[in-house]
Amino acid sequence: MIIETKKKGNVTILIVKKNSKFDIDTKANTKITRSLITDIINYNADVYTDTGKLLLRFRKKVLNNNNIDEFYKNTIDFAKNTTNNRGSAIGSSKKNIKDNPKVQTNIIGYFDTFSPKQKFMLKNHPGILTVRETRFNNKYPNKFKNAYPLIKEIDELYSKIVPDKYKEQRKKANQTFFKIKDTSFSTVTLNVNFQTTIHTDKGDDPDGFGNLVVIEHGEYSGGETCFPEYGIGVDVRTGDILFMDVHEPHGNLPIVKKTEDAQRLSVVCYLRLNIWKKTKGKTRKFMNQHLQKLNMLLEQYQKK
Repeated sequence: MIIETKKKGNVTILIVKKNSKFDIDTKANTKITRSLITDIINYNADVYTDTGKLLLRFRKKVLNNNNIDEFYKNTIDFAKNTTNNRGSAIGSSKKNIKDNPKVQTNIIGYFDTFSPKQKFMLKNHPGILTVRETRFNNKYPNKFKNAYPLIKEIDELYSKIVPDKYKEQRKKANQTFFKIKDTSFSTVTLNVNFQTTIHTDKGDDPDGFGNLVVIEHGEYSGGETCFPEYGIGVDVRTGDILFMDVHEPHGNLPIVKKTEDAQRLSVVCYLRLNIWKKTKGKTRKFMNQHLQKLNMLLEQYQKK
């Protein structure tokens, strides 16, 4: 809940404290309801906890419209592919992922594990480095090139809006070639109309900060990104950007379509910690040789 409000230029500074009645142990991996949220932020804001920790920074209408449109056109078809391999973010504790509900969530850039199919293909090559290009980058390099300007713009805003966290993350990113060129990111997650449950992000750089961009098509209500322990949510819309501590429990409210074509594409850029750990200090030549060998092995298996 908000316990203090003040202004600094065009930014509202908010101090929040946890709701003592909120029990994260029982609420983790469950969907957020509106009753848990007392305040929705839809204005420029910096939010701190009552212990002095930065929780989030939110800025309205700061992204370039052309970059947004190009990103959407080049990624939306891929982003709408379905998967059931998102575990706690979809509220599932089922050991067999085939039993999980399917959601529209996908990754572009680089990743630090193989898919189940790739693991099967590479079972006779156990020593190969488990870092790879995503299918999007491998199959659609021109689409990724067209989508890149928005990723680069997010990175530049990150450096300006949360510079201390950016500096720590960029330092790691500069130590690996397995990253998105000239950014602090290795990976981008795309979600379409996906209501995540209450969770904390895993696998990203713990010294960095998370970010969220939303691209809307059609009309909908809801979808606000919330920190239920603090009773606050942020209404991120096209052109806005949210930087946040993704290691605090968070999730989003239900998305209610107002038009049949309503789509909420969320874009999250981050550095995978294990990519940095596995590849820091490796040369560009090593990266090119590794990816070439990996692609060759996968192609050979598919031809059998």
